Amino acid sequence: MELNSIKPAAGAKHAKRRVGRGIGSGLGKTAGRGHKGQKSRSGGYHKVGFEGGQMPLQRRLPKRGFKSQTLKYNAEVTLAALARLGLAEVDMLALKQAGLVSQMAKVVKIVKSGELATAVKLTGVGATAGARAAIEAAGGSLA
Repeated sequence: MELNSIKPAAGAKHAKRRVGRGIGSGLGKTAGRGHKGQKSRSGGYHKVGFEGGQMPLQRRLPKRGFKSQTLKYNAEVTLAALARLGLAEVDMLALKQAGLVSQMAKVVKIVKSGELATAVKLTGVGATAGARAAIEAAGGSLA
């Protein structure tokens, strides 16, 4: 293969449709826009979701729910993830460095999912009642 022999794949290149260039082109007169109406005019179209003046679907349907913007600052860590971490003392910084919680997290809570065999000392981290019991049963503590 030479640089001067490279060609695009067959059918990859095709001429742009030139509308409104006479009847011989097959796309003259109305240029594929049909007859009259808003869509045939230059600059004549409507905004997305517009239904001709009828109340649009996105306004007919009821609004529901709420997504709290403070949730992104909360994080959860499982007992199984704590066991995999294998540290004797765990705080927020250790969890962030290990990648278990996001860098934006401000409140971290340990949840009871999985098992914990080693003693872990937690500082500045919350825990659910079940997780607290599991951590203390393994010889760990929460501060």
